[in-house]
Amino acid sequence: MIPAKNESRHLPSLLSSLAKQDYPAMADTEVFVADAGSTDGTAAIARSYDNLLNVRVIEGGLPSVGRNRGAAQSTSRYVLFLDADVELRDRTLLRRAMTAMQKQRLHCQTVDIACAEGTWADRLLYWGNSRMQRLSAWGMPFGTGMFLLFERGRFHELGGFAEDAVFAEDFLLTKQVSSLRFSVLDGCIYTSNRRFHRTGHARMVFLFFWTLLNCKNRSHFVRDHGYWDGAATETVSKA
Repeated sequence: MIPAKNESRHLPSLLSSLAKQDYPAMADTEVFVADAGSTDGTAAIARSYDNLLNVRVIEGGLPSVGRNRGAAQSTSRYVLFLDADVELRDRTLLRRAMTAMQKQRLHCQTVDIACAEGTWADRLLYWGNSRMQRLSAWGMPFGTGMFLLFERGRFHELGGFAEDAVFAEDFLLTKQVSSLRFSVLDGCIYTSNRRFHRTGHARMVFLFFWTLLNCKNRSHFVRDHGYWDGAATETVSKA
């Protein structure tokens, strides 16, 4: 599942990397692009990959809305949520992720996140994010919408992404997963540094730890923290 709005710059890299995955069922797997009214040709770009992927463009909205709409139309056992500005450079990633989900009977799985561009501060903060994801697996799971592979039945039992949440809806969902059914796969995806450009390094760190402190305060997630100000939101979904 990929929620997207004005993602013409990043979407081709993601879709191309999906097409190169050695996951045997990749060609037949539905790739939902939930387009939130893009004006830069995002939907047309997604459809141009029809010869490589089974792409379906659906109506989107905020990331949580787009993700849920894709999951609602999926019929597979597992559904993968991706952000539009990520790239899967490891061709074995999806195959290994699916194997782990089945063998370990997982409900949710994520991977480490790396920043392919930007400053040392960008790379350091993503490294820190990955370490926190791994530590969270021992208690209260935490994963970002950049890569979340869910068992679809459990995803719906948890109510999907909270559509009234305007901040950290991915954390709000994944913290409900049992740590015994959550895992961080060895490997990583690559993403852009645009979140730091938009919000700033210090504020991103502050929001991260402020959210951890408010993990049981649901009103924290439905308040506007200014994270999306001026942002172009995007999400992709795959089952």
